[in-house]
Formats: sequence, structure tokens, C-alpha cells
Amino acid sequence: MVAGSASRPTSPLAWSPEEWCGALKSLGVRPFHAHQLFRWIHARGVLTPDRMTDLPLHVRESLASFGLDKVLTVADVRRGRDGTRKLLARLEDGATVETVLIPEFSGSKERLPSPLPSLDGDRGEFGSDDDDEDDEDDANDATGQGYVRVAQCVSTQVGCAMGCSFCASGVAGWKRHLGADEIVAQVLAGRCQLETGERLRSVVFMGMGEPLHNYDATVRAIRLLSHGEGVNLSARRITVSTSGLVPEIARLGSDFDGHIGLAVSLHATDDETRSRLMPINSKYPLRKLLDALRAYPLRKRRRITIEYTLIAGQNDSATDSARLARLLRGIPVKVNLIPMNAIVASNLGPPSMTRVLAFQRVLCDAGYSCFIRRRRGEDVDAACGQLALLGAQPKVRLARSGRDG
Repeated sequence: MVAGSASRPTSPLAWSPEEWCGALKSLGVRPFHAHQLFRWIHARGVLTPDRMTDLPLHVRESLASFGLDKVLTVADVRRGRDGTRKLLARLEDGATVETVLIPEFSGSKERLPSPLPSLDGDRGEFGSDDDDEDDEDDANDATGQGYVRVAQCVSTQVGCAMGCSFCASGVAGWKRHLGADEIVAQVLAGRCQLETGERLRSVVFMGMGEPLHNYDATVRAIRLLSHGEGVNLSARRITVSTSGLVPEIARLGSDFDGHIGLAVSLHATDDETRSRLMPINSKYPLRKLLDALRAYPLRKRRRITIEYTLIAGQNDSATDSARLARLLRGIPVKVNLIPMNAIVASNLGPPSMTRVLAFQRVLCDAGYSCFIRRRRGEDVDAACGQLALLGAQPKVRLARSGRDG
């Protein structure tokens, strides 16, 4: 189900400066022009060659045939009451994906006090653990005025092959991988939607699709987004979420030496329940997944984020919380508890807040940093698990099991 990771041929929007040098060599373009072109595209978000005024005219004329501005268009923008914006992006072949801009405000997560010391460097919903060196930069932008940090959630596939029962992205199954150009184009389009006083601060690969199933395009997109002449995101401000593809977790850790943030969708504490909720568990059961997390080469002061969607009657019992605390022992983690967001593809739903808080209390008492994710963009179907193919119909509805504890 997840063996292949071939993507579309690399398009010009996903070329590095060195690849631009090679492509433009026949035009007599000097290497520094290729770097100028890369900066126009990735640092400034300019995709129309006639605006690249420091490039020779004959180069700009030649670039018109590359179709840089045809990769993605924003077909619709829906704004939530909390400032979250969901962008419907239409790709060149007519397929659609969604990407979400999430303003990061303090207090976006609720946390109970832990009885044990913990590294709590989180700044907002998708903050990293080692932000201290950036406190001064966070407080002021170049003009001395404060700004709002924005996290962008990007998609990596049209649809999803993982088939998780509580997630809308897979209701119509997997259609195709996105190219690195289509992934990066979401970020370039998202920056155009930023308002005065906002700044793109982090990118999370948590939208439609399984990023590690589309490994090559995901990695190329990461390298482009972190390129010093482009968007220039620090690697620690890029997080890849996975449902648990064990070989690719190891590959990601090796390729980036642990600098890229890792978030793992766990969602259950025993193999029977997890396989029912997440079919990928049949291939990579909990023991193999947890071994992969222990082997992931984390950098100093970094932790793996454990995403745990709480589903009433499925995985929210006192037994589950105690077992989760035992399973994660010895792994540097922080836990995000996500009360399930409603989707049309399932009859499942969230437990009561009393039950959510009880689950959190067990983890906090065990010494974990444990947060309850605030529902962001729920009124525009932009919350966790709600991104879906436009017009997709549910393939299956999983009923409540009646399980309790």
C-alpha cells in the first residue's frame, strides 16, 4: 500500500539555484542570474517573469514558457472566526487540495501543571522546543513593531491512502502524489494571504495526505523551504507528521540528522484498536513504530510530538491513558490530545471534556508535557482531520463500538 513514492517529474518551480544554472546555461545566463531568479521565486514569491526586473530581457522572455504561475491557483479562501484561513488550491490538472494558515496566539493549548520538571518551550500550536534564542526576534520585527506568527499546514497528496477512519482526507481514497513544486506553491500562495503584522513562522506537513508516503517530493520541498536564498525557514520550524511509516521515519532522521521536527499520529494504545482506526498499523504495529521513535536522532532539547485523537468509546478510557504513559516511557515526547473533530465520513465523535481532562491528568501525573489542542478553524472545516477532497463522498462510516473504561 505504501511502497511506492515516485512523484511527478521535478518542475521548474521546484528547481534549486544549481538546477536553474544548468537549465539556463544554453541561454548564456551567468550563474548569479540563476540565484537572482531563485530569490525572485522563493524569497519574494514572484512567479511572473516580467516582474523580475534585474534579469536580462531575453531571459525573462524565455521564462514565460516555463509556466511558473500555472502550478497552483487559489480558488477559494474561507476565514474562521479565530483568524484561521483555509485555502482551496486548484492544481494545473484540475485537482484540488487544501492548505491552512493558523495564527499562533499564546494560550492556544491548555496544559495542566506537571508534578515533574519538563522542557516547556512551546510557543503556540506548532511551536518548537528550542525557541529561546529567537525570543528577541519574536518580540519585534524589523521595524520594531510586534507581529503575529503564522503556522501553515500544507498538503502532500491529493487524497490519502492511509484510510484512517476519523480523518476526512481519506474519504475518497488516494488520487495522486503532489510534486515538490505543488507543495512549495502552497507556501508561496499562503504568504500572499498574510495580513499586515503577520509573518510565516513555521510549516507543518500535516494537511491532506501522508508526507512520508510521498517521500521524495516531501524532502525536496523541505530543502527548498529551508534554503537560505528562499523562504529560509529554519529546519526546526518544519515538522513532518506521519501515521507511522517506519522505514521512512528512519530515512527522514538520517537525511536531516534529526533537525526536522517529527509528529506521529498514534491514536491508540493497543494494536487491535489502532489497526481498526488506522489500517497502516497492520503493516507497522506499535512495537515497530515505538522502536523507530526511540531510534530517531533527536537534536538537543527536541522532542517528538505524539498526536492522539480522542474518540469517544474507542481510545479514551482510563486504561488507555495509563497504557499510553507506559508505552512512551523513555522516549523524548510531548503529547497533543485532540478531541476528534466531526467529519461526514464517520459517526465517531469526541468524548466529553471531563473525560478529556481526566485522560490528560494521567499523562501529566506521569511526568509528560501534555496539551489539549484547541480547535482552530473548525467553523470552516479547517481543523485537524477535516481537510477533504472537494466534493468527495464518504466511502465508509465506522460506528461507535460502545467500548468504555
